[in-house]
Amino acid sequence: MAEFTFNNKVHTATKTSLFQVNYGRELRMGFDIRKKGKNEKAEEFAKEMKKRHEEARAALVKSQEEMKRQADRSKKEAKKYMIGDKVLISTKDFSMELMKRVTKKLMEKFIKLYVVKKIVSENAVELELLASLRIYLVVNVRRIVKYRK
Repeated sequence: MAEFTFNNKVHTATKTSLFQVNYGRELRMGFDIRKKGKNEKAEEFAKEMKKRHEEARAALVKSQEEMKRQADRSKKEAKKYMIGDKVLISTKDFSMELMKRVTKKLMEKFIKLYVVKKIVSENAVELELLASLRIYLVVNVRRIVKYRK
């Protein structure tokens, strides 16, 4: 396609196409693309393609809305935390080596008592953690639970 376009382009220096310079005649394509008339078939094709694109876009939007509706059914409202709240961290994502346990079965579900230092977003909080724990200070609210006496 690129070679065809390059060979068919009218150059400013020669005022003709490279194909005409090399072969002495115009490149045959079945129709003249430089003609300034209206081509009904081309306009009809463009309208048909535009209609198909609009139909596809509408189907994608409908599908996206359905997927969002299905995903929102299982979502729960995130618990609200305040600065100074005491929380426990879930050990679900911790490795056994980090917890110094032989089996996962005997690991605690939650560890230590930590204090919420800062609210990063409605889904994340920053905790006052010990350096020995070796995890990132910002934790998703699904991985913590409020401490109850």
